[in-house]
Parts: sequence; C-alpha cells; structure tokens
Amino acid sequence: MKHLNRIFLLCFSLCTLFSATANNSLQQNPLSEKFLKEFTSGKYRAKMMGEIYSMNDGNRYTMLSGDNKKIIAYSFKTGAPVDTVFDVETAKNCSLDRIAGYEFDAAETRILIHTAVTPIYRRSFTTNYYVFQIARNELQPLSTEHQPQQMASFSPNGRMVAFAYNNNLYLKKLDYNTVSAITTDGEKNRVINGTPDWVYEEEFGANRYFEWSPDSRRIAWIRFDESAIKMFSFDKYAHPYDLQYTYKYPKAGETNSTVSVHVYDIPNRKTTQMECGEGNDIYFPILKWSNGNDSLIVVRLNRTQTNLEVLNVNPRSGVSSVLLSENDKVYVDYQNYKNISFLSDNSFIILSEKDGYRHIYHYSANGNLKRQITKGEWDVTDFYSYDEKKGIAYFQAAKEHPSQRHVYSVDKKGVIVNLDPRPGTHSALFTKGNKFIISQFHNTTTANSTVLCDIKGRKLRTIIENNDIQALFDSYHFPAKEFIDFNTSEGVHLHGWIVKPADFDPNKKYPLVMVQYSGPDSQEALNRFRPDWELYLAMEGYVVACVDGRGTGAKGHDFRTCTYWNLGNLETKDQIEAAKYFGKQQFIDAERIAIWGWSFGGFMTLNCLTYGNGVFKAGISVAPVTDWRLYNTAYTERFMSTPQLNDRGYDASCLISKAGELQGKLLLCHGTADDNVHIQHSMLYVEQLVKAGKQFEMQIYPNKNHSILGADTRLHLYTRFNIFLKNNL
Repeated sequence: MKHLNRIFLLCFSLCTLFSATANNSLQQNPLSEKFLKEFTSGKYRAKMMGEIYSMNDGNRYTMLSGDNKKIIAYSFKTGAPVDTVFDVETAKNCSLDRIAGYEFDAAETRILIHTAVTPIYRRSFTTNYYVFQIARNELQPLSTEHQPQQMASFSPNGRMVAFAYNNNLYLKKLDYNTVSAITTDGEKNRVINGTPDWVYEEEFGANRYFEWSPDSRRIAWIRFDESAIKMFSFDKYAHPYDLQYTYKYPKAGETNSTVSVHVYDIPNRKTTQMECGEGNDIYFPILKWSNGNDSLIVVRLNRTQTNLEVLNVNPRSGVSSVLLSENDKVYVDYQNYKNISFLSDNSFIILSEKDGYRHIYHYSANGNLKRQITKGEWDVTDFYSYDEKKGIAYFQAAKEHPSQRHVYSVDKKGVIVNLDPRPGTHSALFTKGNKFIISQFHNTTTANSTVLCDIKGRKLRTIIENNDIQALFDSYHFPAKEFIDFNTSEGVHLHGWIVKPADFDPNKKYPLVMVQYSGPDSQEALNRFRPDWELYLAMEGYVVACVDGRGTGAKGHDFRTCTYWNLGNLETKDQIEAAKYFGKQQFIDAERIAIWGWSFGGFMTLNCLTYGNGVFKAGISVAPVTDWRLYNTAYTERFMSTPQLNDRGYDASCLISKAGELQGKLLLCHGTADDNVHIQHSMLYVEQLVKAGKQFEMQIYPNKNHSILGADTRLHLYTRFNIFLKNNL
C-alpha cells in the first residue's frame, strides 16, 4: 500500500509539474488577447469610399448616416451636409427601422432602398426593396407579392424596375404600379434567369446577369439551365433532426449549366434568344450594352478558357458577330474585360496581356486596334476613366513595385503621372464628368482615408477619416512590416514582408510563422492596412513572414501563368525556398518554422508539409482543396484544364493519395457547411491520414461556410491556432 502511495504521489507530482509547465507556456499576453478580440470582432473594419455616391451635378455626394437611418447629401467643396434626402423617421409610409443600401435612378428623383440582406452564397443575397419618391417623401414596397427579391435595378429612364425572384425575372412599371413576369420557367436546381448559378457567382464575381438597354426598351439576360448538373448536398445540423442542403455544383470535368442569352422587348412583350451559341462548354462571363440601343455586348469563353470573344449582338434579330477575339496557350483572363468601356463613338477600352504585361488598349467600334495606351514591364491592376476631350486615361497599377498600388494618369503622348507617390495602396473613384477624384489611401501603418482631389490629384479636403481605428492601432506600437526581395536557388526573384516582435533582439532565436495564400493572380505581400493575425503573432513572440511565389499577381503574364496544368508544384518550391531563406537569418530558429493558409493557402500548407522534407515543423490548413477533381469547373479548369485532358496534372496535385507522406504537426480546420471547398476534401484526406497512421489535430465548425464566421467563431478559430502553435513550435 505504501509503495502504491509513493507511485501515486510521484505521478501526481509529475502531472502537476507538466500541467504547470503547459499552462505557463500557453499563458497569453493580455494586450495581445485584447487585440485578438478586437480584430476578430471587426473593430478595424474601416469606412470605405465605396459608401459614397457621387450625384449628377458633380457638386454633391451622398452617404448613409452612421445609424443607417438617413441618406445625407454633402457638398464636395465644403464637406458640410446640405440635405437629408431620406429619413426613416419622416418618410411617409415608412415602417423601417434602418436601411442597408440604396440606389438612385438616373434623374435622381427616385431611390431604390433595401433592408437587411440574407446571404445565399459569397455575393448573392435576398432582401426587400422599396421605392422612395423624393419629391413626395413617400416610400412604397417594390412588390408585396414577390418577396424577398434579388438585384432590383432601375431602368435608365427611371420609370421601371427589374428584379429577380425565385429564379425568374419581373418588371415593375412605377407609373402604373404593376408587376409582370418576364420569365416563368425558373425553378430551384433547374433553371435560373438573370442571376448567376453557383459557378458564375463564385468564379466570375457577379451576382446579376440582366442588363437594361440605354433606351429602357429592352432587358437582356442570361438563362442558366442547370438541370443536367449533378446535385451536391451537405448536412445542416439541427435539433432534433438534421437538415440537408442540396444544390447544383459542377466539379472539374463534369457537366456545366447550359447557358443562353435572351432579350425581352418591353413594348412588344416579346422574347428573342440571341445567336451567341448555347451549351455547357461555353461561358458568358460578361453581359453589357454598348452606348447604342442596337448593340448588346456578350463576352464568350470556351470551356478551357483559352479563347475569348467579344460578341456584338443585334438585340432585334439576335444575330451576332465577333468584334474582338483573344487566344492564349494557357488561359485568357476574363477579368481584363470586366471594365470594358465604350466611348461616345462606340470605340472601346479594355485591358490585355498581349505584350506580356496587363496594359490598356483602345479599339475602334469595329474591333481594330487604335493604340496601346500604356506600356512597360509592369501590370495595370484597374482601369478607372477616360477623358475623351483631353485624351487622358486614369488607372491603377503596380508600376513602382508589385507590393504597391498607385493611381496614374497617362496622356496621348504616353506621359504617365503618379497622382500621389506615397508608398502604399491607392484607389480612386471619379465623379460625374471627371470633375473630381475621390481618392482612397492606406498602407501597413495608416488606416484607410478618403480625400477629395482635383483632376490632377491635388488634395482639396478629407471626406472620410478613420481616426478611431488609427488611434486604436497606434496604441499598440506595433513593429513595422519590412518589405523584402530575394532570389531563389532557381534564380526566381520573389518579394514579401517580415514582421518581428516589438521587443526584438537580433541575438535571440525566434520561431517563424509563414503566412501565404499563393493562389493564381493573388497577392498577400501588399503594402496595405490590414491589422490581422500576423500582428497578434508578433505580439506573442513570433517572427511572421509572407512571400508571394510563382503564380501570384502583378509580375506579368508569364510569372502568373507558369503554374498552368500543375497547381501546387512551383508554388510549393517557392515557399520551401522562402522558409530556407528565412531560416538562414541569425534571428530565426530554423528548427521551429510553421506555415499556414486558408483555401488555396490550405492546399499549399499540406503541400509544404508533404514535400518540405522537414523544413516545416508544423502547419495549419483551413478549408483546403485536397484533390482538384473535387473542386468546381470554372476555377479548376482555368488553371488545370479538364481531368480528361490533364489526368497526369490532376494526379500530381492530388494530396489525398499522398497523405502518408505528411511530415510535421498538422492542424486541419473546416466548416461543415462550406459550399465552396466542401468538407469532403478534408474528410477524404483524413481517411488516408488515419490509414497511414499519421497523427494530427482537427477542428470542425458545424454549420459554418468557407469563411467560418458568426458570433465568436473567428475568435475561437484564431485561439485554436495559437494553442496549436504554442504546443508544437
């Protein structure tokens, strides 16, 4: 008995000692805990210039009041409020507590107002719309029979509103207070009219696919027949029985929606199908009208996205002709055409990478090249406006460095002017008639600020300040992000940033956490204001670093597309090279390097733990793709082609079959209601980890989608990350 007591006392002492040691190692800095709660709760979410509406007179703009109860007009010159355009307290027939958003008609006599939104997927939502007549100060529901609605839009003459409801399109004639159906064949999981199917929304970045003609006579839309797409479902956990959510999700190599373009003639109540092609092996990512009423523009892509055509369609006859075409041995980036801009003579401006970098091109109305507006070994990242009288184009570019974004002007002679040379991220919004520039700026240490400038970029006054956010950020005295450039052993030039702890001692050895996303045309190593987990980690005593490897953006066509047909290969090599580069620094403990990422970044974390040969001691993978055959058609086939054409590439990038080669400690996280990267990816990977005898940690978030948001979910997630790193690094 005494012997047993001695054993018990010894075990109790060891457990107590271990517990004390573990608890001590997991103790957190109260200041970093405070910051963690702040950034996960949205305290650093800044007011942005997208909330500004520039009015027709060019002298005023409107914004929602802070309590979302009023639409207030301000003077551009003075910044003073000059009018309350709408107020929930005083508007007639208004029972709303607050509003979520608004849109003026072209004449600014009516406003479409919508209430709180109910998300469907990443961009799509339903809401209740109301029409407010400014002169009468009167609010009326758009339709009480068809609620909630999607994507309501004024006609150019302001006398009608088109909207989507239950996969059909409807027309409200405001003068007569009547609602009529434009389509009647819409049905869940079968036919969608005017709003995108899942793939179009996620991969072409749109949540509306109907457009008014300039004369308000016609409405063009895309019809999606998704009846042949296989169904996918996942559980929504509830009490006492689970629910199942079912929707159409085409996986790589599988059947897409059959798409077609239609035009409805309102006076004649006649629908005509346009001759743009029809089938499930084409995409129509962009639909818009040119300046003329007889010219509908449809951008058409082939299934593998190697050929893009701009179609000029006659809306009366339906006959189409190819206005412009572009081919690429890898893929044509449809985003270069998202801001296709038609000038008064119906000539148009697009972006293209035909010379190896993304630049601005001007084409005539019949599709002949007039001139290349910008040139150089740098990428234009956005096109804003073109002043036809002066022949000046305004754009955003990564001209100085891939980590920077500046706004420029370029004249007919090709002279480029940087409108604000401060290092960081600049973006712009041009008021009606290019009278003013609303300019937004932020960098790693400066919160978003929005200022009014003249057309030459000279500041007139501040419109939006985020002083509360700036003061909160400054109170922590965060260490600065240091931007770095280096060459890999293959001679590849890469750039990134590094953050060191506030009490950094160059003679000490620190654990390193690498942050990355690494997806095609993405960037994480940007000079922008984003107080996030990396700063929290620095407060906790880690060095944090980020490197954008091959395949990422703002370094030209070849750098971006070199990962084609083989996702994960070159990207992984570059992250391993980056880890070795940092590991050689005297202040980094090369035996304590971790990497983490989300989505494509989660895929990359698993690749780095699989092929890193022990370089990474630990990794955190959130919502990873583990087999590209399980991901959607449009994204996957853009970069990998189809499994039928590139079976070897799909096999090489599949992580499920290589689970037994995992090295290092792994934390795998996933939401069970992820409609984007299905939890199927993680579960099939875990199945193989178990078969291979690999130990790992896993965190499941019931009923959470790809973003893993809601209540304190993000706080829980990042706390889980921190515990994992402290235990394993």
